[in-house]
Amino acid sequence: MTKASTVTEAVMSRRSIRAFSDKPVPLDLIRQVMDTARWTPSGCNFQPWEGAVLTGAPLRELQALMAASPPQDPKEYSWSDPEVLPECLARLHQVGADMYAAMNIERADKKARGDFMAQNVVSFEAPAVLLAYFPRVMGPPQWSDVGMWLQTVMLLLREAGLDSCPQEFLSIHAKLIKNYLGVSDESHIFFCGIAIGYRDESDPVNSFDRKREPLDSKVKFLGFE
Repeated sequence: MTKASTVTEAVMSRRSIRAFSDKPVPLDLIRQVMDTARWTPSGCNFQPWEGAVLTGAPLRELQALMAASPPQDPKEYSWSDPEVLPECLARLHQVGADMYAAMNIERADKKARGDFMAQNVVSFEAPAVLLAYFPRVMGPPQWSDVGMWLQTVMLLLREAGLDSCPQEFLSIHAKLIKNYLGVSDESHIFFCGIAIGYRDESDPVNSFDRKREPLDSKVKFLGFE
């Protein structure tokens, strides 16, 4: 995938990549992206985000630990509560149906679906992973700030010719991840991972048609002539 030359191009070419090539990600490129992302806005300039970027042996070691461990109980947090809204549940089902159809995996093929879901643990073979966490004292406004930081990171990755996949899934191993990184579970909450690398353009899971709601169903414009 070529580099994005405009913000619009970065937004439109960014998608959640679920099949990566084995091309390594240079440290200087990652450092440049993360350094620029420091300028993400945050309420009261709190800059609540913290993170670690892993590759190579440390990443493989952590992934092996997660693969050998059950999901933690209780959960770090719930990302599925909006499923009580029919429209949100319908969007979830739609993207899942489109994704599995692209891979020719039938709904009844539970093994194939389970094998693909298991790829979350190894971040779809991405060569690098950003692990994002922040102090527990931070409230909903700061969660939003962390989200803006992560979006900035993902758009800057596209500008650099890289791809990504945000992974709330990794929060099922939040305590294990924090322990591996030397981060206190008492003081910090783990939010998500961001798989980072170069997309495998030949894999259909990276090219199925994505759907978004029409603009006017989400945004109102008042007072314009």
